[in-house]
This record gives sequence, structure tokens and C-alpha cells, in this order.
Amino acid sequence: MARLLGLDFGTGGIRVGVFDLESRRMLGEREEHYATVYPRPGWAEQSPRDWWEALGRASRALMADLGQPEIAGIAVATTASTVVACRKDGTPLRPALLWMDCRAAEEAKRSALSKNPVMDYVGGENASEWLISKAMWLAAREPETYAGADVICECLDYINYLLTGRWVGSRMNATCKWNYDSVGRRFPTELYAEFGVRGLEAKLPPEIFAVGAAVERISPEAAAHLGLSNRPILSQGGIDAHIGMLGAATLKPGEMLMIGGTSIVQLFQLDHQRPMTGFWGPYPHALVDDHWLVEAGQVSAGSVLTWFEKNLFELDDAGCRALREKAAEIPVGGTGLLTLDYFMGNRTPYREPRLRGAVIGLSLGHDRASLYRSAVEGVALASANVLKRVRELDVPVDRIVSSGGYARNRLWLQATVDAIGIPVELSQEANLTIIGAAAAAACGSGLVPDLFAAADAVRQPTTRIEPDQAAHTVYQQLLGEYLEATELLMPQSKRLAASQLGR
Repeated sequence: MARLLGLDFGTGGIRVGVFDLESRRMLGEREEHYATVYPRPGWAEQSPRDWWEALGRASRALMADLGQPEIAGIAVATTASTVVACRKDGTPLRPALLWMDCRAAEEAKRSALSKNPVMDYVGGENASEWLISKAMWLAAREPETYAGADVICECLDYINYLLTGRWVGSRMNATCKWNYDSVGRRFPTELYAEFGVRGLEAKLPPEIFAVGAAVERISPEAAAHLGLSNRPILSQGGIDAHIGMLGAATLKPGEMLMIGGTSIVQLFQLDHQRPMTGFWGPYPHALVDDHWLVEAGQVSAGSVLTWFEKNLFELDDAGCRALREKAAEIPVGGTGLLTLDYFMGNRTPYREPRLRGAVIGLSLGHDRASLYRSAVEGVALASANVLKRVRELDVPVDRIVSSGGYARNRLWLQATVDAIGIPVELSQEANLTIIGAAAAAACGSGLVPDLFAAADAVRQPTTRIEPDQAAHTVYQQLLGEYLEATELLMPQSKRLAASQLGR
């Protein structure tokens, strides 16, 4: 039987799953958590060593549960860009800069001044989250770390190195986050010099592999660490949500994957290059050859709801369920509140890391359920704003597949569907990233001919969620309020964020 191991390094932990290609089902999953540290507002860091140790614990436990099955292939998906500065032997020089860390906001803004044609592939400006911006920050703010780093890479590259002993990069991550020229198949050395990181190309993983390409068999030491009975081929993976497109089988133009979790990512492909103002991309060949990948999203989404539930209200799981049930009894727009979701900035369509969250309209009569209901609506309105921009650019969206945190919070899911006004197919398998990683592993292991066939081979059943048209009408009115409040508060929000970041 063709059994594949998918690894999904998320914000809060590692999820490991074994997928059976013949039955198209997950045989088992395990999860282990690791910590995030927030040294200053807008900063977020993790220990790379924690990732590896958590992976070992999760994989060994899963292999024991399943009776030590033989694994045909393995692939890794991770957050991006979670950036590591390390020695050539993998020794970290400092904590990793987590993907949501936005300390490099000024460096990202400087990138918009460049006229280098490779910037057309990213919409003309880098994001503060990306490896390139974080490398610029390290070079300027921690020059000793930057100079002492033999390797500057992403979590994906770091894990792949520990699995195989080879420093390799994913064409997906490189194209989307490093300003790699995937058309010319080269690192833009002149652009790196312009950005103040001359020679960065010598610190990046030198070999770039397409998603689904075979890299190498994992080492005996890695196999033992993962509790495997054999040494499967490692296939190249990529960005967690983007790899989810394989699991959702949304590779064709007109199809969209919308994953709701700590953040929300909306992903779709075009069959040709075209301007996509307010979006990231279109990225050429990022996932599959001769397609242009477009990325949109919300930096903070499920994390906003968790902040209200856990941080502000300090609720346990039962309390969270009760809060959601009470909030669901409030009609759309019935709180008199408006919440802006920009707790960690905005990715689409403003591309502004210094936007910040707000709750407008508070009175002494509001309670926890009102605050939470408004927060759910604010996150849903942000999704509606993304889809509004997609329609304005005349990009067809014929099919939306969704997964992630939506499956565990039906209030949030229905609010999102009502706000965008488009039916959504909810995958019955919550973790499309692991399934997408299994698809990549199947491709690199030679079990399928290409990624399109791999996506078809792992495709999962879905449940169709229809929008409530009356609720959609109210959300359209709220969207106008949301957009007006964003424009009015943006200057002050940026000033406050700049003072927090010490700018």
C-alpha cells in the first residue's frame, strides 16, 4: 500500500499525518505544540530546535499507533516566511523570526522603490513577513548575526536539511518570498545589492527544487528520529496554505482555496500574467509550471477570535463553546459594534503591516457575546473585502474550497459565507495541508505523473455551505462601514504602530 507522510509546521505546532493513497484517507494524525515568544509588540519568535523535537515526538507516537508502516514518500509544509539564521551545520544563531513578525515594515516599504522587473512578480512591493525583508532587517539591525550566518533560510529549508543533510530551497517559497526569478531561474543578485543585502544569494539554500520534485532519501538518523522503519524519499514541499491547494484540488484558474486558521489565506491561479493590484503576485511557476499563483489573505483572523476567547475573556473550552452559542443568537449587525481585524496589520488589499485592530461603538451595555459576535463579523468582513477586490479585477471565482479553523467554529464559517455571498465547499478533512504534502510526496516518489494528477488522487469529499442572502445584504452594508472606518483610522493606526515598533 502507498502510504505517505505529510508534515505541517503551523504557527502553534507540528501536525503529522499518514495518508493512504489507495483509499484516499488519512490513517492517523498526531500533533505536538511549541512555544511562540513576543519580545515586543509586532515581534514574534520561535526556537528552531523546538520544531525538530516536536516533530520527533509527534512522528514517533504516530508510527507506534499505526504499527510502524512503511512510508513511500514524505513532504513538508511550513509557515512562510519563518526565518532562521544559522551555521552551515544547522546551529541557530538566534530565535527564528516567525512569519507574522512585522518588525521589517520599513524594509518592506523600501522595496517599493525598486524598478527591477522581478518586482513585477510580487505586485511591486515586498511584505514585512517575507524572508527578503527580514534579511534586510537582520543586516541593518543585527549585523553581527547577519554576517555570522552561513545560511539564512525558512523553516521548510531548515527541516529539510535536518531530514537529508542538504540545503535546498522550494521554488514556491523562493518565488513568493525571496524575489527569486523563477522565469530566469536565478537569484537577482543586483536586487539584493540594491536592498542592502549584497551577497544574500550566498547565504540562501543554493539548490531550488519545484514542489513535488524528489530531493533525496532521508538520512538514517532522521528516520530514527521520526520513528520510521524505512528511509522514504523526501519530495520538495512549500508554504503550508499553498500546499493545501493540492489537498483541495484547486489548481485550475477559476478555483480558490480559502483556509481559515490563525490567519486566512485565499489562493488561486491564473493562466497568464496580469496586474493584480493589492494582491501578492502573480508568481510565475510557483506551484506548477506555466501558471501564475496569486495570494491574498488576512494576517490575523482566527487569532483575533482566540484573543477574545482566551486572552481577554480567559475562557476554557466549555466557556468558548458557550460564548459562541450565545453570540450566534445575535443577528448580523445587531451589536451596534464594528470590529477591525488588523491586530497584526493587513495583507490584502492594503498591504499595510502598521494597521491595527479596533472595536468601535462600545457602550457599558455591551457584553462578551456582543464583543465576540462583532469580532467574528469583522474577520468575515475582511474576507468579503478580499473577494470584493477579486471581482473588481474581473478574476473569475467559480469554486471556493475551504478548510481549517472554520470546521471547528461554525459561527465563523457561516459568517464568512454570508459576508462573501458565495457558496463554499467545506472539506470534510480539516487539514488539507497534510493531504497536499502527501500529494507532493506522491509526485516525488513516482506514484503519480504530475501535481495535477496528485491533486486528483488525494481529492476529498466536501459539504456545500450556502450563503443566507438576507444576512449577505446586511454584511454589504457593514462592509461600507468597515471600509470607511479603515480609511479614517489608518493614519492614526500607523502612527500608533510606529511608536510601538520604535520607529
